[in-house]
Amino acid sequence: MNLALSLLYAAERTPAAEALVGERERLTYAQLRQRAARIAGGLAARGVGAGDRVACVLANEPETAELYWGCQWLGACVVPLSHRMSESDLDYCIADCGATVVVREASQVRELVAAEEHPGALALPDDAASIQLYTSGTTGRPKGVPRSHKAERAGGLSQVVHHGLRHGHRTLGVMPLYHTMGIHSLLAASLVGGCFVAQPSWDPEQALALIERERIDTLYLAPTLFYDLVHHPRFGDANTSPVRAVAYAGSPMTSALVDAVAAAFEPEIFVNHYGSTEIYTFSVHRDQRAKPGCAGRAALNARLRLDPPDEGEILCHMSSDEAFAGYWNRPDADAKAISDGWYRTGDVGRLDEEGDLWVVGRVDDMVVSGGENIHPVEVEDVVARAPGVGEVAVVGAPDDRWGQRVVAYVVANGAVTAEELDAFCLASDSLARFKRPREYRFVAELPKSPSGKILRRMLRDDT
Repeated sequence: MNLALSLLYAAERTPAAEALVGERERLTYAQLRQRAARIAGGLAARGVGAGDRVACVLANEPETAELYWGCQWLGACVVPLSHRMSESDLDYCIADCGATVVVREASQVRELVAAEEHPGALALPDDAASIQLYTSGTTGRPKGVPRSHKAERAGGLSQVVHHGLRHGHRTLGVMPLYHTMGIHSLLAASLVGGCFVAQPSWDPEQALALIERERIDTLYLAPTLFYDLVHHPRFGDANTSPVRAVAYAGSPMTSALVDAVAAAFEPEIFVNHYGSTEIYTFSVHRDQRAKPGCAGRAALNARLRLDPPDEGEILCHMSSDEAFAGYWNRPDADAKAISDGWYRTGDVGRLDEEGDLWVVGRVDDMVVSGGENIHPVEVEDVVARAPGVGEVAVVGAPDDRWGQRVVAYVVANGAVTAEELDAFCLASDSLARFKRPREYRFVAELPKSPSGKILRRMLRDDT
């Protein structure tokens, strides 16, 4: 089933149920379907057809969700891009996807609504592209990940099952809609007549107010956001009793944070959702209080194995209904990531005595901070250009709030301070602000192999 039909079914099944809540308006499913049809008509009037790419560079405004559904109704492929990207990465992604239209302001979406309703791409094959997300992967420029209507709907249904979502559930929509977590929260809500309560940008005090006012019963957030919530000074004054299910993904959650979240919300279900942009769900563990950090068992659509079996890279079979078919115009990336029908996650895992999966690190040196992938080389390239820097190596250090924080080991060849290096990174046009080091450690030399390769493992051990 394509997602235009899926939205139609939702509108016919629960027309009066709240679908989308924002600061300025509330839409039922009947109204959301109509809004999507008008946006589709507006896009069509601007030359967008089925299969064309529509780039979206917006925060989590209700208009972002409306544009998403408008593209699904038209049969166009939405390409949500992070407004936190550097301009050079944004320009690259927009050119790479071949976007017919680029939407950078919520007002542009409101202008589209003035059009006549589009009849809908109700006969579109479900293997057509629904969305193209971009992931930084492990090296180089971001990679496009086209995902079909079938894979996206399967991911939404998987989330309904694994997160224990009830009919009419209400979720806080703050995870970015350019991220697989945000999109699938929106999709999962539509499948059970649920409500997506949009929060455009993260603010823990506002989030607590929304949880209380909108009676949010499901939270699916990166560990960083849970950290901010439970450590906020006003947490104890907020009524969070409606919250019955919490889930996290995107980066590890420390056992200390698991304990804090469990004590704060006392949820019925506490899920670690392990997956990726390419294949939405690898595994889940639904009782984090029992095993903090455990990734659990293979998800309902997944087959997993380790290579080598005792402790090795985690592989997921491409037969998953949630799987992508390959990267956008990147056969080199396909060859690296897909082997004999298995997707290589790049993560190293082990099984405990009960057969549960634990993710113990990365095959490569990726830093995952606040749910965002950060490759050391792109940070090193900027820091190395700063006056006073001789050599630099970047690694990730464990962090209760961020999962990992970026740490730069610097060999200085002149007078330079951490404050000066931070200012240099903030002024860079090629490095997003969130990727800059949060800590600088000045050392006399970097550990290296006989061939001159920097031994990051020794630096990570030191953190």
